Amino acid sequence: MNDDPTAMTSRAREVLRLNVAALQALEAGLDDGLSRAVEVILSRPGYVVVTGMGKSGHIGGKIAATLASTGTASFFVHPAEMSHGDLGMLRGDVTLLALSNSGESRELRDPLLFCRRQGIPVIGMTQRPDSFLGRNATVCLTLPQMAEACPNGLAPTTSTLMSLALGDALAMVLMDRRGFTAQDFGLHHPGGKLGMGLQSVRDWMGDRPESPARVALDAPFVEVVSAITEGRKGAVCVLNPDGTLAGIVTDGDVRRALSREGDIKALAAAGLMSPRPKTIHPDARMTDALDLMTQNRIATLVVVEDDRPVAIMHVAELMQAGYVS
Repeated sequence: MNDDPTAMTSRAREVLRLNVAALQALEAGLDDGLSRAVEVILSRPGYVVVTGMGKSGHIGGKIAATLASTGTASFFVHPAEMSHGDLGMLRGDVTLLALSNSGESRELRDPLLFCRRQGIPVIGMTQRPDSFLGRNATVCLTLPQMAEACPNGLAPTTSTLMSLALGDALAMVLMDRRGFTAQDFGLHHPGGKLGMGLQSVRDWMGDRPESPARVALDAPFVEVVSAITEGRKGAVCVLNPDGTLAGIVTDGDVRRALSREGDIKALAAAGLMSPRPKTIHPDARMTDALDLMTQNRIATLVVVEDDRPVAIMHVAELMQAGYVS
């Protein structure tokens, strides 16, 4: 084994070149099989059940996860487990997506024979369309014959990469056909910064939002300060007599009032407030709310529905909850 760093870097680049060449061959050889596979999946009301043995199984698990997160209900089942009772997961309304580079994995035979007997369509992904998998597939997605990057030609490398890429292509075309939106994606990804940003403001509020601190236009200074303190959002909404939003008083407004000359205790909310504050609707995305706060350099945002305040957002609590990094 050559321990020269230059030689190792050169070998790594060779592997990457082989992978690039494999993906280019996959793209060049893509035919209408993928579109036929898409139509089969869309015509079936049930899940896409993905299966594969060994490295193909690991790739299959990732493909199932990608399908499920982009609008195509899917899960992975180990082929050997199917032979010991899990064939019951292959209901009459499902589609089986089976991966095998050689197409001859013996663990796939029972699931494939079961699907043939039950009339369940099979989408096969293999380099050998004349294999057992290829012959039993309703649609065979054929991978090009490319050498593995493994020096012994044994460890799956280029073949698994092509399978992964073709699975991504299948998922993305299905996503397009279903009209799967960013909002839909957010519903499937509530965790993490990406998913949290795709949530709506209403999702952030929850089903029992805490009423925002509020005072009337003629509320005295002491009452305004007390409401800000009790609301714990650094701000209080000022309401018109009909309950609609007239303005907002933040702790910054209070500090500025304290720096002015005169009897501040004689001030009412109307004299302290910032009229026409920045607001957002509950159905807006959280990313929109964060953008509004960032662009206007404000720490507080009022959530308004039917011209009435329903919540106050503060950047500190958004940071604590993970919406802001």
